Amino acid sequence: MDIRTIETDHGRASLCSSETVVIRDGQSALEFIVNIGFAQWCHKIAIHKSAICEDFFNLSTGLAGEVAQKFVNYKVRVAIIGDFSGYTSTALRDYMYECNKGGPLYFVRDEGEASAKLGA
Repeated sequence: MDIRTIETDHGRASLCSSETVVIRDGQSALEFIVNIGFAQWCHKIAIHKSAICEDFFNLSTGLAGEVAQKFVNYKVRVAIIGDFSGYTSTALRDYMYECNKGGPLYFVRDEGEASAKLGA
């Protein structure tokens, strides 16, 4: 996993990219929070969609809710970077829309948008 720091309007955030899936269940989300959030002393994290398993984007699995709850519990704000246009689920689109209104989880197109959301 590659980790670098990006500057936001209100501090810094960690940007994580990985060739392999890093978040695949609730436990791996917790390990991600500990390894990135606490080890880097950063509670704002941007991560590329490719590092999250596809089950996350199928709301019927419950994984998105489980992972989002970990972010809430540990006060970590996360922006998931990627192209989400290939997902046709109305429920997923509604979920992403509601998340992007504000909270611990955002779905963004690029690093610039991630920086803006996390820096607000």
